[in-house]
Amino acid sequence: MSDKNQPISGNDLARFSGPNTFMRLPSANDLKGLDVAVLGVPMDIGTSWRSGTRFGPKQVRAESAMLRPYNLQTGAAPFDSLQVADIGDLAINTFSLQDSLRIIAESYEAILNYDVMPMAIGGDHSITLPILRAMAKRHGPVALVHVDAHADVNDEMFGERETHGTVFRRAYEEGLINPYKTYQIGLRGTGYSAEDFTEAAGWGFQQFPSHELWHKPLDNLGAEIRRDIGNLPTYITYDIDSLDPAYAPGTGTPEIGGLTTPQALQLIRSLKGLNIVGCDLVEVSPPYDTSGNTALTGANILYEMMCVLPGVAYR
Repeated sequence: MSDKNQPISGNDLARFSGPNTFMRLPSANDLKGLDVAVLGVPMDIGTSWRSGTRFGPKQVRAESAMLRPYNLQTGAAPFDSLQVADIGDLAINTFSLQDSLRIIAESYEAILNYDVMPMAIGGDHSITLPILRAMAKRHGPVALVHVDAHADVNDEMFGERETHGTVFRRAYEEGLINPYKTYQIGLRGTGYSAEDFTEAAGWGFQQFPSHELWHKPLDNLGAEIRRDIGNLPTYITYDIDSLDPAYAPGTGTPEIGGLTTPQALQLIRSLKGLNIVGCDLVEVSPPYDTSGNTALTGANILYEMMCVLPGVAYR
């Protein structure tokens, strides 16, 4: 038996009860000694279509009560070797996007003073920009694995330069990411211009549109990305709308023709071996998720990302 924090077992306490922490792990205020800190960023004031992602962290945590500690497919046993706790939600300013982005960046800078890997539950995708700002201060420009239906490289939206659709243009302009080690997977849908995706490709971003991935396993793609990145510090950001709305309808900007859940698992599992320094799961909108399946899928994706972190034990 590991001396690390363990999720509460469904055989000890019914899954519909207990704390509303991720996987019913212990909560923590002190980050000292933690390897992974799970946190929520309950914000949707950066979104442009359907709102509701402010409820994402609470619902993803609720659905995560279904998860058990051992990955029976890969053999990963993250709680045997990593000390993991849920550190709660960041206290964003629900009336101000700009102030919220400042709060997120400053909170992450404080978190990264510890030797801990932060794992965020969003929230809309605008949360990733301040996270990357803090990451770059600590690690320099990071490699980026960005799984999403949208490239999020608009220059502005309604005159605003910091929204969920401008994240990766700002990250590129500010030198927060290595453009030649940036991979955008699952892009699709209609656009405002013919150049919506191609401009970022000109910066060096490597793009893998969804239609080129239909009916294909993604483990080979993940392995190629892993080899290309090598040991560079890497951030993974996973927008749930990368999945087809048949699998994940509860999101703010759904696009048909997306990835499947088996493809999502294949991709994440094939990234084992990367030097992952942080990750997030964003854009789960519970008001549009009547069955809870989108939040459950999001919880599983977070767990799968935890299973490929450096230092995870295998059985």
